[in-house]
Amino acid sequence: MPTLRVAELRDLLLAPAGPLTRVEVVDVTESTNTDLADALRADPASWPDASVLVAEHQAGGRGRAGRTWETPRGTSLTCSFVVHPPVPATSFGWIGLLAGLGAVNALRATAGVPATLKWPNDLLVPAETEIEGWGAVRKVGGILAEVVALPSGQPPAVVIGIGINVSQTADELPVPSATSLALAGAQHVDRESMLVALVAAQVEVAQRWRESGGDAVRSGLADEVAAVCGTLGSVVRVELPGGGTVTGLAARLDEDGALVAVDDAGTPHRVLAGDVRHVRAAG
Repeated sequence: MPTLRVAELRDLLLAPAGPLTRVEVVDVTESTNTDLADALRADPASWPDASVLVAEHQAGGRGRAGRTWETPRGTSLTCSFVVHPPVPATSFGWIGLLAGLGAVNALRATAGVPATLKWPNDLLVPAETEIEGWGAVRKVGGILAEVVALPSGQPPAVVIGIGINVSQTADELPVPSATSLALAGAQHVDRESMLVALVAAQVEVAQRWRESGGDAVRSGLADEVAAVCGTLGSVVRVELPGGGTVTGLAARLDEDGALVAVDDAGTPHRVLAGDVRHVRAAG
């Protein structure tokens, strides 16, 4: 695919015409999240709130549990946002889920695909066949939100990395559970349009969250996340970070964004982190 037109993107996205304070596009990097975290620790003022770093080619993107992947040049949208949240740190558990809501909204509006969110951070689209642990969906993107401690006692920043597979062929995807917008029949597979829509959606969600003081429930955002979360209502197996599993009905999201799974005995389990595997539809 063609390279991103940086000047045009800056005209669209930077204030006063757009909502961002800084837009940088690099040709290649290991990880936009790592780059921003390092830059923030060195000089927090250089990356103010509502900054974004975009990579044409990401050679070592990071996901949850330290997983890495490499995207073929020009086939994915890989970017990271800087947020300096003026809300209590106790609200930070919602940040990744809210980024997921924004990404789902952008995918639906721009690519025309019925995207959903798999708790806590995968972007999914429907598929014709089922895969064990996934069901009839495939992963088209993912999100990684990381809190960055800043020097001199400053409040922490958050870096939100978002990767979306745009135009990969089946042969270019690393695992059978992955797909791209092109393979999913997207109406548009333009990385620039996708980036502009993604920025707008993230800013809209973030603004509502901030205006509520970081209260996702009071702002109505918690209900919107639940509405796009395909995990809810399914029987799932959650592989916990420290070992062990929880199997049960993914019943709801708690007030802090935790997944509540109810086992066969009717006991609710709060899950703050873990890999969710689809077992079956409820019923």
